[in-house]
Amino acid sequence: MSRSPSLPERPKLDLDPDMTQSERLDALRDHFEDIVTVHDELATQLEDAREQQDELREEVDGLQRENEALKTSSLYIATVEEVGDDEEVVLKQHGNNQEVLTDVSPRLSDELAAGDRVAINDSFAVQRLLDDETDARAQAMQVTKKPSVEYADIGGIDEQVREVREAVEDPLANPEQFEQVGIEPPTGVLLHGPPGTGKTMLAKAVANETDATFIKMAGSELVQKFIGEGARLVRDLFELAAEHEPAIVFIDEIDAIASKRTESKTSGDAEVQRTMMQLLSEMDGFEERGDVSIIAATNRFDMLDGAILRPGRFDRLIEVPEPDAEGRERILEIHTREMSLADEVAFADLAEETEGFSGAELESLCTEAGMFAIREGRTEVRTEDFEAALEKIERDEATGTPVAFY
Repeated sequence: MSRSPSLPERPKLDLDPDMTQSERLDALRDHFEDIVTVHDELATQLEDAREQQDELREEVDGLQRENEALKTSSLYIATVEEVGDDEEVVLKQHGNNQEVLTDVSPRLSDELAAGDRVAINDSFAVQRLLDDETDARAQAMQVTKKPSVEYADIGGIDEQVREVREAVEDPLANPEQFEQVGIEPPTGVLLHGPPGTGKTMLAKAVANETDATFIKMAGSELVQKFIGEGARLVRDLFELAAEHEPAIVFIDEIDAIASKRTESKTSGDAEVQRTMMQLLSEMDGFEERGDVSIIAATNRFDMLDGAILRPGRFDRLIEVPEPDAEGRERILEIHTREMSLADEVAFADLAEETEGFSGAELESLCTEAGMFAIREGRTEVRTEDFEAALEKIERDEATGTPVAFY
């Protein structure tokens, strides 16, 4: 602790009887200036003392709160699974999924319902009812910044773009058209096809072109370690979408939680199936979903369970195939529009030479061609650079070297 500053010395006034009137006035003026100086010093010290007092008061308050926290027992989070008679409830403690049957005070018994979050002590006694809170993992999946992908950035799948826009964008932008025709808009779109054909880019373009809230998740993120956690996360995701409607929920790699059901009795498979059942319930439950559209994508259409493919859940199953020659030419044009190309570069010829390439592989081809030009110290990309890049990619595929998709 810092020492208190010493007080300034009090000024003294000495008047000699032999002083003239003028000398007395000068002495009085000097004495007054000394008094003003001491007053200013005392005012400064007083202000410093008050600031130090405020700091000490905050420190004392913090120590008091810390002391109270140390004297208070920690509480645990649990979920009410079932409300029974005689003021009894079944609780499931978060983290270890331990289920217990415990009594609840009359003060809380009328307020509790299945699914409520409560705080319990070491004896599993319910201390208080907690507010409903969306899982932080679900909140983190909300895309707050629009993707930069536009429909013009996607080539070779014009028919698929049209179908997605009809199923997702039009119901959000022009709902009255569907009312006038007398039909319900499609409830969900499933994009399937080989890797790198533009499924995820298509979903990003939809998010960019609409004013809807975009919520993106991967199927693997819904596979949780503890029983019931995956289903709860799915439920929270759709509640989040309902709170921010109009909204679009995009599920990538949906085969991770919607694969065909088997007779396996392992806890892991059972948890995945529980998560899928919750997803099915959210997709076609008794309650209206409102302005919430669902887009899903998968590379393994053959692995999906038949229950998730039926109409009413995914009304549109859109295959996104590898691009044809015309599509490959359009994709090459898109990925090279910012590049400095020599006049000799012919996209039609490159499209013929890249049969079987996906959109991602064509993008990698353009990047590799640019790298060859840089290696030669040029800023212009020539046909020979594309030929070298094509040879490198084919060689990498033949030797099993992973192709770099930029």
